[in-house]
Amino acid sequence: MNDQQLEFFKRRLQQLHEETRAEIDAARVAIATADLHAADELDRAVAEEENRQSLRFTERKYLLLRKIQRSLDKIDDGSYGYCDVSGDPIGIKRLLLRPTAELSFEEKSRQEERERNFRKQR
Repeated sequence: MNDQQLEFFKRRLQQLHEETRAEIDAARVAIATADLHAADELDRAVAEEENRQSLRFTERKYLLLRKIQRSLDKIDDGSYGYCDVSGDPIGIKRLLLRPTAELSFEEKSRQEERERNFRKQR
């Protein structure tokens, strides 16, 4: 990957980092301001379920934030764009679709196939 491509992905990841951070902050505010003291039991159950979903959403965003930071660190150390398992190039098309990709298409396919086989054996 050349310097222009690395700079493009760095800017894209930084933008994704900012957007994800803003989504986390908005979810935090929504959770903090949630009204869980409704008089009706059904309303309270709905509010609690919405709160649980917001917490789950926020947790997933935190995981994404860590992956974004890992990808930015890889750009800095020169290992961005290479598969963590095989060391093969990941490919620009895959990185455009998923800038936080850590596995090449082939390795990800193998991993998913092993997961499917493991589930079938249970």
